[in-house]
Amino acid sequence: MDDDEAIARSLAGDLSAYETLVARYSALAHRTAAMLGAGDEAEDVVQEAFVKAYRHLASFRRDSPFRPWLLRIVANETHNLTRSRGRRSELAVRIGAQTPVTAPDDPEGTAVASDRRARLLAAVRNLPDRERDAVVCRYFLQLSEAETAQVLDCPVGSVKSRTHRGLARLREEVGRDLA
Repeated sequence: MDDDEAIARSLAGDLSAYETLVARYSALAHRTAAMLGAGDEAEDVVQEAFVKAYRHLASFRRDSPFRPWLLRIVANETHNLTRSRGRRSELAVRIGAQTPVTAPDDPEGTAVASDRRARLLAAVRNLPDRERDAVVCRYFLQLSEAETAQVLDCPVGSVKSRTHRGLARLREEVGRDLA
């Protein structure tokens, strides 16, 4: 069942259809919440986001894709959480699947790759929030510029400039550390 059918059936009261959407987007929603700063509370953020999405499903524009709409709710819930904490939250980033695997018989290569990954993640964590969110959405979550704009509730031009500035800062920071 595709998203449109699941939404239509959910609106008609079929809870199993909504469960299909939850199952389809749960992992992505968790990754989004964690990467945007929810950390250990990502599960709570995602649960609240799915509840809000269900409550507001009738207001969902059916001509729009569901994924960015849901991720916007996840992003809002994450920002609400981090604001309520009153401090900047640590990112809990899992990029093992996105990092090239080094041969197990190459301990030096494994150590270098781990060190580079740790430096990159530290540099991403230190980016200003707007730039970090844009970089995370574009490169870690692999969203398009339009989807990122929808998730971050800003114009596509802002996504482009925030991503550009964030990548420039990362190049400068990571380049300095590797020199």
